[in-house]
This record gives sequence, C-alpha cells and structure tokens, in this order.
Amino acid sequence: MSLLRNICTATLVFMFIIINNFKANSQQIVYRFVIDQEIGPSMSKLTEKALAGAEKAKASFILLNLDTYGGAVDDADKIRTLLLKSKIPTLVFIKNNAASAGALISIACDSIYMASGSTIGAASVVNQSGELMPEKYQSYMRKKMRATAEETGRNPLIAEGMADEKMSIEGVKQEGKIITLSTDEAIKVGYCNSKVSGENEILKKLGSNYSIQNHSVSAIDALILFLLKPAISGFLLLIVFGGIFMEFKAPGTFLPILISALAAVLYFAPLYLEGLAANWEIAIFIIGLILILLEIFIIPGFGVTGITGIVFIVSGLALAMVRNLVFDFTFVPKGSFPMALFIVSLAIASPVVLLLLFGKNILDSPVFNWASVKPELNANEGFSVKGADLDELVGHNATTETDLRPQGKIKIGHNIFDANADGLFIEKNTKVKVIGIRANYLIVRPL
Repeated sequence: MSLLRNICTATLVFMFIIINNFKANSQQIVYRFVIDQEIGPSMSKLTEKALAGAEKAKASFILLNLDTYGGAVDDADKIRTLLLKSKIPTLVFIKNNAASAGALISIACDSIYMASGSTIGAASVVNQSGELMPEKYQSYMRKKMRATAEETGRNPLIAEGMADEKMSIEGVKQEGKIITLSTDEAIKVGYCNSKVSGENEILKKLGSNYSIQNHSVSAIDALILFLLKPAISGFLLLIVFGGIFMEFKAPGTFLPILISALAAVLYFAPLYLEGLAANWEIAIFIIGLILILLEIFIIPGFGVTGITGIVFIVSGLALAMVRNLVFDFTFVPKGSFPMALFIVSLAIASPVVLLLLFGKNILDSPVFNWASVKPELNANEGFSVKGADLDELVGHNATTETDLRPQGKIKIGHNIFDANADGLFIEKNTKVKVIGIRANYLIVRPL
C-alpha cells in the first residue's frame, strides 16, 4: 500500500513538472524597448542591442514603444534597416509622436499600433533651424520612405507623400501639403493596425499566454548612450575648443588644455566603441592638438602651425561623426559630413563669440583666476605686484618681455610686471604703452 502511494505521488509530481515545462515553453516572450528621444547614434545603438537581446531571448515578438519628433536621417536609416532585417516580427506602439525619422522607423515595423491622439508622418528633411533642406536630401528621404513601405506591404504613395509636398493623392493629400496622419486616418489608409489604449491591449491581441521582457541597459551602455546624445556631444565639443581657446588666452595655465583633452576623450570614446571613430581619425585630432600646443608654447605668432592644427582638429572631430571608410563616403548618407563640419565649426566659433560678448567678465571671473594661478614673485627678483604701485605706471611706455597672448610680461625700467593686451596678440620685444590696470596686472596697447 505504501509502495502504491509513493508511485502515485511520484507520478503526480512528474506530470506537474511536465505540464509546467510545457506552459513555460509555449509562453510567448514579447521583448520590449523604448525610443522616446531624438533619433541619433545613441538610439541606433540601443536598437541594435535590443534586437540582439530579443534573438538571444528567443522572443516571439519585438515591441517598440515609440515617441519622437525625429532626428538624424542616417541613424533613422540604420534603425530602419535593423528592423527590416529582423527575423522576429516587430510591433511598434506610437505613444504620441512618430514624426520625420520616427515615421520611417514606424513604417519599417511589421505592425503599427497607435494611441488615441497620436500622429505619424511629416518626414521632410530639415536643418537645425527647422528649414527644409535642398531637393537632393528630400529625394533621398522620399525614396527611403517609399522603399520601406513597399517592403512592409503598405501603400508606398502615402509613405512618399509624408516627405513630398508636391504630390497629390486623391482623398488623402492635396498638393502643397505634407502627409501627417492621425490615429483614425492611419487606420483608414492601412498605416495602423488598431487604436489601443496602451501596450497591454496590444499584448492581449497576441493571446493570453505571453510574458514581457524589457530590454535592460548595462551601466557602460547607459554611459555610452548618454555620451552619444547630440546635446552631450555638442557640449563636449564646446569644452574641447573652449579649453584650447582659453589656453591661447593664458599660455602656461595648462588646466584649460587638460580639461579640453578630457572632453576629447569623452567625445571620442563612445564613437570609437561604436565603430564610428577610426584610429586614424583620432590620430588626426591628436596631431592637431600637438600642433596647437607647439603654436602656444614654442612657435611665436599665429601662422601655418596653428592653422594646420585647427584644420586637423576639425577634420578629426567631423570625420568621427560619420560612417566613412577612410575617404570613401559611398555609404555615408548625403549631407552627413557637411552637417558634421557645421556642428564642429559652430563649436569652435562659440568660445570666440562668448569671449567677445563677455570677455572681460570671463577673464576676471574667480574660476579663470583660479585656473590661471601664477607663482609668487618677489620684489627683490625684479617683479612688482602691488596694486598701489601700478596706478603710477599708467601712461608709461614699456617693452614686452614675453609674447602677450593676451597675457604675459612687460618691462618698465628694471622692473617686470604682469600685463594683458586685452584681446590682442603682441610679440616679444614690442614697444607698448600702459593704458590702465585690471586686478594686479597692467593693460597695454602697442605703440
């Protein structure tokens, strides 16, 4: 009797394990990730990682939660290509906006679900100011939209009309307008499978036996995604050129150039890890930085060395932004490299503009004074730093003991003083006149 009871118990346990394993194996995994910001390198990297994670998890579906006004066309095209090549069915839930690059990404998915009040469309290519780019860029985007719709079995004319204001589609689009579809309009023309209140409603349509697995981002990936954001990359570029410019203004300070180098490392590191920045592009930047340092500390004036250094630095930073193969730009989307040059040029001009607008305040600020700490100079060594004595020197003539960039040293009689050319560059052994004082240094102008 005891033996029979044990056999029955073992049989029930065995059947329970088999049933549970069968349920677990038959359960559908829906792999979910979110794009809720501007389309750029960080979002294309996130998509690539998410799709790889879905394959590893053997997911039955991929669910993209999308809410974006668009972004970089090249990164949108990369996301589009990844979604089209995915062997796992892709679903997109448009939470609010799928504009411009977001529309291209949505159309690349197998199924589109939209929340009430959301929109899809308006895929014309615009610049940073929101102005329409030239026709060659619009043509590229129109064909990408059309090809994507053809690939996913949607009306290609409507997709093309999202990027072409000249088209006319009866009952859908008038000439002179870009197509932007509301949820109900998208359903009517076959660009939305269903209006849903949220992701749970989408999952119910897949069946009752499902589980959600959210894409998890590691700490390193999160840092890379953060550094790849266009706003962060732009800020790092500003720091790079700001540091170089401040070192020009106060040679020998070293802190600005060190901060500039750190910002350059943070700028290049994620691009290098993502395969955008090649070794030779980083080398071009480093050579440019070395040339700038030679110009500041060794070679007087501002000539070929400094200009070459700036050209190398700009080239290295801009080339790192695009997916070129050395100097082959065949597979680089049109306009990407000129846009990269524009962004870098804007970053290099910003410190100059800021100094022109707030130059004296910046140079006299506690932060700059702290960054440009000078060693203590004794009177018996020929130096004078006492503010009361400086007042008597206004109007005197002097000779520059060092290059003024714009700060340096001048000599009056047998004494040496700290001086500032107030934004000018004055070479060594130039006759100057003291026109004023600021803090503990003299303001001079060439005679």
